[in-house]
Amino acid sequence: MAGIVSEEAGVGRSTEGISSGQRCQSGEALAEWRSSEQVENGTPSTSPPYWDTDDDDDGGPKPSELYGKYTWKIEKFPQINKRELRSNAFEVGGCKWYILIYPQGCDVRNHLSLFLCVANHDKLLPGWSHFAQFTIAVVNEDPKKSKYSDTLHRFWKKEYDWGWKKLMVLSKLPDGFLDAADTLIIKAQVQVIREKADRPFRCLDCMYRRELVRVYLTNVEQICRRFVEERWGKLGKLIEDKNRWSSFCGFWLGMDQNTRRRMSREKTDVILEVVVKHFFIEKEVTSTLVMDSLYSGLKALEGQSKSKKGRAKLLDAEEMPAPIVRVEKDMFVLVDDVLLLLDRAAIEPLPKDEKGPQNRTKVGWGTGYHSLKFESFLNSVMLIDSEELEMLAVFPCLMDGSSGEDCNKDSIERDERRLTELGRRTVEIFVLAHIFK
Repeated sequence: MAGIVSEEAGVGRSTEGISSGQRCQSGEALAEWRSSEQVENGTPSTSPPYWDTDDDDDGGPKPSELYGKYTWKIEKFPQINKRELRSNAFEVGGCKWYILIYPQGCDVRNHLSLFLCVANHDKLLPGWSHFAQFTIAVVNEDPKKSKYSDTLHRFWKKEYDWGWKKLMVLSKLPDGFLDAADTLIIKAQVQVIREKADRPFRCLDCMYRRELVRVYLTNVEQICRRFVEERWGKLGKLIEDKNRWSSFCGFWLGMDQNTRRRMSREKTDVILEVVVKHFFIEKEVTSTLVMDSLYSGLKALEGQSKSKKGRAKLLDAEEMPAPIVRVEKDMFVLVDDVLLLLDRAAIEPLPKDEKGPQNRTKVGWGTGYHSLKFESFLNSVMLIDSEELEMLAVFPCLMDGSSGEDCNKDSIERDERRLTELGRRTVEIFVLAHIFK
């Protein structure tokens, strides 16, 4: 069900300004879809292979073990005269938390202010920190009007609280946010994140991730598309410069086959460490979904390399582009000669698109290119229709006229498949660009 996305930035109570906070955007780019039944009760996983995989055998806790929910019911809310109010403490990810609200606003007027806080923060040891993503919902009797806010923050001794000074205007509370007994219901979802610096890592619990996918799917797609656009833009300039391209071809073909083979591979840890640095940005709320997409994509790539049937297993009957990279033990290896891969990418035809190119600019990523080669390549490796994704994020049941339950299930699977493939292709382009540079 649709909710309302907060437009206020996440901020600590003691922090001046909002420059270090995570801004929760609103509008078409962050069209929100939240299923209360799915979030509260859970549904059996029907995700594509690798999307729910978290088989890193490093002995650490899984995201599902670092995730928790808490519901706080505040009775007779309009009669509260206290400046601030704290919930009971609850434990998630080995840490105790509590919700702190200011019924009349914190340093602001006529707003409800809310913060997630680390309990017993005064007893934290120097160097302690927990990186967490969390969602706060102010529940409305009409689920479509419930107000959701998401943010990402590294909690530590000096920044033990984070949230929103202007979570919502108080005058909106009578519009379904208070029940007949004037009870205000606040729900929190907290995901503690165990980071890795050397390779993409799983961030989110399965059901929490499914919910966030419905909100930020288009944004994740845009991030990966922009990356591919930037990388291919650099490669495209070389290819389009006839003199430089001819010089490179001469250099490449002048080497013996064994040398070319050695130069067409790179250690996985070298590339994956750079991938994490590039895509995991602490203040970007979409970073966790991007990292989950890359994690699933990398697992798919590894699975594809191990089995000839891997591609069919991952993508079922969907027609997808031929692979660019395979994994051999601890190495990324190009599946063909560099010149052939670049040439194939440049001339690969556009997928059938009856809606026209304006659909891709509708969600704001299109910049008008650059060259037909780039557009052909970008669409051939991504194979994701931005308008389709946008429509799925907002009105998934408009696509095929299915019942709400079946449609939501199908759209979730479709989105997860696309994000897994998006992660896989992004890793491949990262490898190609790294080897070719």
